[in-house]
Amino acid sequence: MRRVRVSTVLVTILVALLASAFSAGAGHARSRFVHADDGARVVAERRLAPNRLDLTIESPALGTTAQVRLLTPDGWAPGRHDWPALWLLHGCCGGYTDWTKYTDVARIPSLRRVLVVMPEAGAAGWYSNWWNYGKGGAPAWETFHTTEVRQIVERGYGAGGRRVAAGLSMGGFGALSYAARHPGLFRAVASYSGTVHPLLQVPGGFGPDWFLNLDRQQGVDPYAVWGDPVRQRTVWAAHDPVARASALRGLPVFLSCGNGEPGPYDPPGVKDPNETYFEQQNRALAARLGALGSPVSTDFYGPGTHGWPYWQRELRRSLPMLLNALDV
Repeated sequence: MRRVRVSTVLVTILVALLASAFSAGAGHARSRFVHADDGARVVAERRLAPNRLDLTIESPALGTTAQVRLLTPDGWAPGRHDWPALWLLHGCCGGYTDWTKYTDVARIPSLRRVLVVMPEAGAAGWYSNWWNYGKGGAPAWETFHTTEVRQIVERGYGAGGRRVAAGLSMGGFGALSYAARHPGLFRAVASYSGTVHPLLQVPGGFGPDWFLNLDRQQGVDPYAVWGDPVRQRTVWAAHDPVARASALRGLPVFLSCGNGEPGPYDPPGVKDPNETYFEQQNRALAARLGALGSPVSTDFYGPGTHGWPYWQRELRRSLPMLLNALDV
């Protein structure tokens, strides 16, 4: 009898330890089974708050790991569900934590019924599969986002097929470029101070060279992304939302930008010639979409520079359109 009792106690302790270990590592146990078609997989999860979860994804498209932050809706649980998804894309030269670091997106009540997906995109990744002098290969940010991240969040983290996208600066470009290059991927798109017309040349030295110089400043080979803007013009045009505007026809689009003059969130006298250039790009896209008869809403709000207070405000201004497209 004593031997039986000892064995029973040992088995009970072992079961308890296994249960505890599984509970503590449940997220990691689950993540090992969440894969994209090309083998991309979640290798780590980190719960930062009740509604904030960071994923580390091992990505064949990038040849390394990259992070994705999720803001989970009320009642969320991992697994296959059908939560509408808002993709929020960061700009140059930031990262996947920017939206929660610089805005109140995690506290917006109307987003408590939406899964918010905020993926890493590289400081100057340009939401593109890099040309790499005709060789292709890593980094393939477009594949990472539109295939790997999308499949992972839809297979293991509750995202459904209803998607919209919004982004600032380079992220505004990404949202529009992805929508044009992958028709049906998003139901609506919003861009705030977006770099939406890379091929636009205007007086004052602003044009494709602006993009090349920015890449150099970030330690990126500027010709690896899309090549030379003259010799590889077709590659540039294939990613330029204005050149691809016909592929956006019928998609609800929101465009906003300041004019570079000091606005309500700026110190007196501060001007931003880059924002002036971006407004010209956005007006060109709005005109092109209008000529196509496509639904476009604009908020060219006049004085304002390239800064987070404006983008937080514009996110809120565009949310009714985005949430309506999600049927929320």
